Amino acid sequence: MRFIQRMLMLALSLGAMLSPASFAQSNYPTKPINFIVPYGAGGGADSRSRQIAQKMSVILKQPIIVDNKPGAGGNIGTEFISRAAPDGYTIGMGNFAPLAVNKTLFGNLRYDPETDLTPIILIEKGPLVLVVNPSSPYKTVQDIVAAAKAKPGMLTFSSGGIGGSHQLSAELFEQNAGIEMIHVPYKSGSAGLTDLMAGNVTMMFDQMYSAMPSIKADKLRAIAITSKKRSPLLPNIPSFAEVGYPKVEVLNWQGLIAPKGTPKAIIDRLNAAANEALQDPQLRELMLSQGNEIGGGSPAEFAALIKSESAKWGAVVKTANIKPE
Repeated sequence: MRFIQRMLMLALSLGAMLSPASFAQSNYPTKPINFIVPYGAGGGADSRSRQIAQKMSVILKQPIIVDNKPGAGGNIGTEFISRAAPDGYTIGMGNFAPLAVNKTLFGNLRYDPETDLTPIILIEKGPLVLVVNPSSPYKTVQDIVAAAKAKPGMLTFSSGGIGGSHQLSAELFEQNAGIEMIHVPYKSGSAGLTDLMAGNVTMMFDQMYSAMPSIKADKLRAIAITSKKRSPLLPNIPSFAEVGYPKVEVLNWQGLIAPKGTPKAIIDRLNAAANEALQDPQLRELMLSQGNEIGGGSPAEFAALIKSESAKWGAVVKTANIKPE
């Protein structure tokens, strides 16, 4: 009798271990995965999303379908991810602004980056470069600071819109240098860069991958970069730390996220696949050639980055009193 009871208990335990949910997680993925990009087609986030999705689809042996849901500074697509079923079949690219800036900037988001999303992995991070028109009289950070202090509110900087890394880099610079400049927002970063090359604004903080072609063509002059150390792509250009502003450190980053409640086993599977994808030589060469640092690591490490960045940029937004358009 006791033997029969033990066998029944063992059968019940095995049944629990092999429940439909457990079985689904252990065999994940068994169908295509939707990959949400909160920005439009053709941009940096879209291109990287498609590259990483292609590599991961081979590893996971399932199609990964990229779906662009742009708008509201990345909020629309990020909210969509947060409201999706937490089953591992909707993931997406989580970016600097919607994860670390927009909660403070907008104040009334319909998602909370901390409670409604689960970090999977950091994909990459990269510094910005401060650039001016080649005909500009400003050749160093010290030149700009001196001019801004001599004529407060006369120097201008362009950006791709309110609350993005272009503007926030400049605001951080202003706060640390004790200067005041005028922000000129555009509908896109490329439009702001074009107007800078036309001589209509004084300067811009731009992503390395975007600015490098114009720097190489002598259409822009690089002044300083926002990483702690110099970039191999611009070995003669100092970091802000080198010229006396160590707190002017900005790394525009992005990584994979999923809805809150996605099972840990699935998050770990996606994390492992993404880590493997980031070892691909072709992808690594492309990322490094654009001036970016290759990501990787654990979900916990990405979560810690988001938390620290949220605190940092929330303070910058409040101090500068930045309001959404």
